[in-house]
Amino acid sequence: MTKEEKYDHWLELARYDLDTASSMFSAGRWFYVVFMCQQAIEKCCKGLYTLYLNDSVPKIHNIKTIVSRFKDKLPELVSEDTLLFFDNLSAQYLTYRYPDFESKPEKRTNEDEADYILKKTREVFLWLLTLKPSKELQGNMPQM
Repeated sequence: MTKEEKYDHWLELARYDLDTASSMFSAGRWFYVVFMCQQAIEKCCKGLYTLYLNDSVPKIHNIKTIVSRFKDKLPELVSEDTLLFFDNLSAQYLTYRYPDFESKPEKRTNEDEADYILKKTREVFLWLLTLKPSKELQGNMPQM
């Protein structure tokens, strides 16, 4: 499988997760909207990781950490706002993945927060798609 095919695979998974987040929003499942938004952004970033570095994608969920490993190779800087969004998604993901026993899932996220996160995820997702290097650039990238 080529780097491009691996990226396409990650992107297919990421799009599926983003579609799932939209479905969860329509169903009023706010908790899962945020969870799936995090998954969509994480997988999109892991796809970029395969293009900019290699296919030994780290099995971690902290988006900012993943991006930090290749951000110096990107054609533009990652804004502070986007890095904060990555932190927010990652923190919420961990809260949802490893919940405490005192709060119910439906109490952790409300409709307004889910709406904001879904909209911001779509915005960041589209921006991440613009970071895919051209085939010419990929050919000149060192193999690691």
